[in-house]
Amino acid sequence: MNRLTTSWGEFDLTRFPEDPRDTLRAWDAADEYLLRHLEEVSPSGTVVVLGDRWGALVTALAALSPVQISDSFLGREATRANLARAGVDPSAVRLLTTQDPPPERIDVLLVRVPKSHALLEDQLHRLAPALHEGTVVVGTGMVKEIHTSTLQLFERIIGPTRTSLAVKKARLIFATPDPSITPGPSPWPCTYTLDGDSSAVSGRTAVNHAGVFCADRLDVGTRFFLRHLPGPGAPGRRIVDLGCGNGVVGLAAALTDPDAELLFVDESYQAVASAEATFRAGAAPGTKAEFRVGDGLSDVAPGSVDLVLNNPPFHSHHATTDATARRMFTDARRALRPGGELWVIGNRHLGYHVTLRRVFGNSELIAGDPKFVVLKAVKR
Repeated sequence: MNRLTTSWGEFDLTRFPEDPRDTLRAWDAADEYLLRHLEEVSPSGTVVVLGDRWGALVTALAALSPVQISDSFLGREATRANLARAGVDPSAVRLLTTQDPPPERIDVLLVRVPKSHALLEDQLHRLAPALHEGTVVVGTGMVKEIHTSTLQLFERIIGPTRTSLAVKKARLIFATPDPSITPGPSPWPCTYTLDGDSSAVSGRTAVNHAGVFCADRLDVGTRFFLRHLPGPGAPGRRIVDLGCGNGVVGLAAALTDPDAELLFVDESYQAVASAEATFRAGAAPGTKAEFRVGDGLSDVAPGSVDLVLNNPPFHSHHATTDATARRMFTDARRALRPGGELWVIGNRHLGYHVTLRRVFGNSELIAGDPKFVVLKAVKR
């Protein structure tokens, strides 16, 4: 836990799930820079905060009754925990997802620049109709996160845009709404047809909402995983696509094993919306599936799953970490029935076989090439 000091007060903030071993803070210099700037602006009216990663911004600005728009379930849970720790009435902050309708009028728009250029584009398109000539629009991010293309998005969708000087390797973005701009509809979600080298899903349609990994093509890791997925099992077995992204892996499992019950899980609202659309477009009629935004398998009953398919992320925003993979593997072991299996695709250099042996006591190499490995662990 770390303390953020602002003119609105001091706040003890953490990421979610809280882990005393985690050395990463719940805010950075970009958040601090924006909060210092707002001391001079005295924002009022409907304040919307887009992309607040762990709730640092809305916790500090809770007196303004801000609206938070987030794609991250974990970020929303961190926000709830940080607000509670600060003694803020939960009703003081309105929490929306990137899939929810935005407010009809926005007087102050604060944008924490996301890692995904596509997600920023999509959300600016969604929010632009609620802006007016007097809306104050301020973005923030670390220098490495703000590119010429970032500024061009603000310019094209909102209006004239400029940046601040860098402070502690962070910058601010100032955009002035121009009502005469007609940027047109958002290009998201996008769809593409999976090619003939996509195993069970060849010829099916993949649907990607903005911000989901590899939006316009099948990435090489997933393609390798699809070639080595397990075959059909006992009728009615329960299969989880954990960290489902656009749901292509879970769809392949459903097509291979049409009597199975599928569960698609991701902490991204954009990802789960993509997975559901991909599944609806390509699965056989009557195939059973559930789509859930959440913290991995934390709310799945122990011993209730037969097979978990997993392509774990190894980044948290711009930070590299294996914490998410370790939690996913531990969750999978708890959720699996005895004899149940976890199948994992990962970059060879990540050494997931070591982690799997620690969690499961075993790890088997199913397939590998110079870049990727597919591993299996069995719950004994």
